[in-house]
Amino acid sequence: MTFWDHLDELRDTIVRMLVVVVVAAVVAFLLKDELFGVVLAPKENGFIFYRLLGRLSESMGGGMEDFSVQLINTGLAQQFITHMKVSFCAGILCASPYIVYKIFDFVSPALYERERRYTLPVVVSGYLLFVLGVLLAYFVIFPLTFRFLGTYQVSAEVSNMISLESYISTLLMLCLMMGVMFEIPIVCWLLAKFGILDASWMAAHRRHAFVVVLILSAIITPTSDVFTLMVVALPIVLLYEVSIFVVRRTV
Repeated sequence: MTFWDHLDELRDTIVRMLVVVVVAAVVAFLLKDELFGVVLAPKENGFIFYRLLGRLSESMGGGMEDFSVQLINTGLAQQFITHMKVSFCAGILCASPYIVYKIFDFVSPALYERERRYTLPVVVSGYLLFVLGVLLAYFVIFPLTFRFLGTYQVSAEVSNMISLESYISTLLMLCLMMGVMFEIPIVCWLLAKFGILDASWMAAHRRHAFVVVLILSAIITPTSDVFTLMVVALPIVLLYEVSIFVVRRTV
């Protein structure tokens, strides 16, 4: 294929991906009740993670108090804009398997046979790690953050009313950032494959890495409290340890 043929193929690939994203986003927009039933679930006392924490606390002889946080809207068009934004993000998430497939399908003809052998497992692993990071943020990190900060009061005279925009922005940002952070093992594997990184160096600089992790966590977290910082930092620290194991087994 000529250079212009490649450009035409790239254009067709991008158009197909955009069409699938738009169709998925429109479907998500029309399923408003189902969509926001999922998005707003972590603010409810009956969310699955809260129920698990309650059972764990009961088994240890304790208990968890019920909580209630009211979301408010402060802009005339904010709810409609939020609906469109969340629908678009849901469309990208639902279309992501097709997007990954089309990107790999476009790039794979340019790869050598030995490159193609491990490229597919890396792409699939990277995608699954991203999804795992998003799920961890949605089911664990965001609920912990929201329950703590949403119910925290400096005085009983000051009630919490969280804006819808703040809620959605925090949820989306945490999901995106945790998805990206979960790509650390893949990045380390690639660097090790090119001979840039080795496990002994990573182990020797573990303390420095932990400091970097804390800095990244402080950037990721939408708030400045230590609780959220540690909730975000702990999974990244574990990922670093997993990366050392992966790099050590890389030939």
